[in-house]
Amino acid sequence: MNVIAAPDQVRNDKLTAYTAIMTTLADLRKSYERAELSEEASHVDPLRQFEQWLQEAIAAEVPEPNAMTLATVASNLRPSTRVVLIKGHDERGITWFTNFESRKGQELAGNPFAALQFHWVALERVVRIEGVVEKVSVQESDDYFHSRPLDSRLGAWASPQSQVISGRGVLLANAARYGAKFLLQPPRPPHWGGYRLQPDSWEFWQGRKSRLHDRLRYTSDGRQGWIRERLAP
Repeated sequence: MNVIAAPDQVRNDKLTAYTAIMTTLADLRKSYERAELSEEASHVDPLRQFEQWLQEAIAAEVPEPNAMTLATVASNLRPSTRVVLIKGHDERGITWFTNFESRKGQELAGNPFAALQFHWVALERVVRIEGVVEKVSVQESDDYFHSRPLDSRLGAWASPQSQVISGRGVLLANAARYGAKFLLQPPRPPHWGGYRLQPDSWEFWQGRKSRLHDRLRYTSDGRQGWIRERLAP
């Protein structure tokens, strides 16, 4: 015989389960003790500091060390975030590639200021970068696009990124259609290419014991130099 629980009992059971989950979350703790970040040991140039930490993340084989969160703000002042992959970094800034017609592309067209964040959990490190974003050159976009695997190049054509679609079949049908059209030589879509964030602020966060974390912020001095300051955690 099946016994059907009363509505009040169901609600009580759900409340008990929810309370248990929240108690577990509240009790989660981690003591950050892997490393430290001092002014004396850090680079004067934030790009050099970033390169060092990125290489250490790659060497440590942390999951997807090239993944970064990109934050943009729409015209209605609502922020949004997503994870993208860094594809280049130099004195000009941080580069990634995407669909210009996506939500992030539309928001950057209306407001070119953005923020990036890397979180290398295993190393207890975070890097935050803020600045203005511009599109890379057509040649840079072409060069990177043609270096991608064939399926990724076709995917750039197949996906109307951020638009509502009726199902996954739409993507598969688009991929097949463009595959038949372009064969092995799909050109770069005009709506796809690179962005570069030109930093005017960097922050390097190193987890420390007792929540007394190390935070060093670099801000542009307006003369191609940087002011380095320690922030309270």
